[in-house]
Amino acid sequence: MSSTATGTTTTTLDGVERPRVSPRVVAAGAVGSIVEYFDFGVYGYVATILAAKFFINEDPTAALLATLATFALAFALRPLGGVIFGHFGDRYGRKNALAGTVVLMAIASGLIGVLPTYAAIGVGATALLVLARCVQGIAAGGELGGAASFVAEYAPNHRRGLLCSTTQMGALAGALLASLTVALLNTTLGAETMNAWGWRVPFLIAIPLGVVGLWIRSRLAETPKFAALEEKKQDTPTAPVVQLFREHRGALATCVGLSILLFSAYYVAYVYVNIHLQKVVGVPANTAFWSTTATLAVATACMPLFGMLSDRVGRKPVFLGATVAALVLAYPAFLLLDSGGAIAIGAHIVLGLIDSALMGVAFSAYAELFPTSVRYTGIALGFNVGAALAGGTAPYVCTWLVDVTGSSLAPAWFLMGTAVVTLVAALRMRETAGTNLRDA
Repeated sequence: MSSTATGTTTTTLDGVERPRVSPRVVAAGAVGSIVEYFDFGVYGYVATILAAKFFINEDPTAALLATLATFALAFALRPLGGVIFGHFGDRYGRKNALAGTVVLMAIASGLIGVLPTYAAIGVGATALLVLARCVQGIAAGGELGGAASFVAEYAPNHRRGLLCSTTQMGALAGALLASLTVALLNTTLGAETMNAWGWRVPFLIAIPLGVVGLWIRSRLAETPKFAALEEKKQDTPTAPVVQLFREHRGALATCVGLSILLFSAYYVAYVYVNIHLQKVVGVPANTAFWSTTATLAVATACMPLFGMLSDRVGRKPVFLGATVAALVLAYPAFLLLDSGGAIAIGAHIVLGLIDSALMGVAFSAYAELFPTSVRYTGIALGFNVGAALAGGTAPYVCTWLVDVTGSSLAPAWFLMGTAVVTLVAALRMRETAGTNLRDA
């Protein structure tokens, strides 16, 4: 790529003048994702408490499965959120759609923080929790696809992997912040107070976080790619999702396939293993939370390294390397988790690094699959179909597998199965690192 700086803009080979990528652009992609995934992740980290508060709990395993089923339900609605926010983002611009996702997530999360429990109003509490989770799912469905489009459309070709990885860093940092918050609350309040009312605190934190995210995103200009599309008077699609299915089915299928392992690894490493360590291995809740927090910290720190690596060697080799690592390391990692000590934390971190590699390369690759006219919808729908199939279901399926088989190693087979799907998609994908984003 050759480029010449002109004032505060850069003119690239595709003829579009791009502003130099300022920290504000990167912050807008990352901070909104931090807010969204803090809100979304807290539910998983207090799942064992929510099981007792909102579901009939004569059978603890059944109550936990019901809680995790509600967790999965939000993922089933994420593709709908991707279509809704993708429509507005591709028709009217990325900026306002992204502001809407932050507001909606903050409202839903704040609602969970003030809900009455099953003991107070019975099944009505369960219904309200499910409703709030559905709203969270719709909001999350519109978030990362838009954030990825936003940052990618500002990024120069040779740094797109690195810069797009910061959006995923935001998602993982949000999960890290959620895990750290829950771990600190457990440590300072103690189990009894945490169970009584402390679990509400992280949900209520969502409200001021949402205000911060909205303020940051409302101050940004529209992306150069989308602005150029409008300036050329090219018609934006009336129904982006229809154009997506009519003209870009192959790209959509690739996006879904590449997302399968990303999501299964994410929710196994950062949500399910926390439950596994407590319920299967028998370690104290505090130890499990700190293990998750350490894993998230290492994975977040390493993510831009994987993004930079994909700029150097290509998107495809990074996807293939992470997928093969999942196939080879999932079983021994779960074997080591059973030790419950420092070795278990090391195994937990290994699982997190596999997902870190996938997240580091994913959004640059996804942005390069689709043209500007359907980029938001394409990423949001493909990514979130993968989430619905393998992400939200992961904690439920893993808990169910252990319960049915009696084997603590059963979740490794789930992880390996999803790795096979992503391996096929990665082998079939075309290398796009360093190329111009498509306009049509």
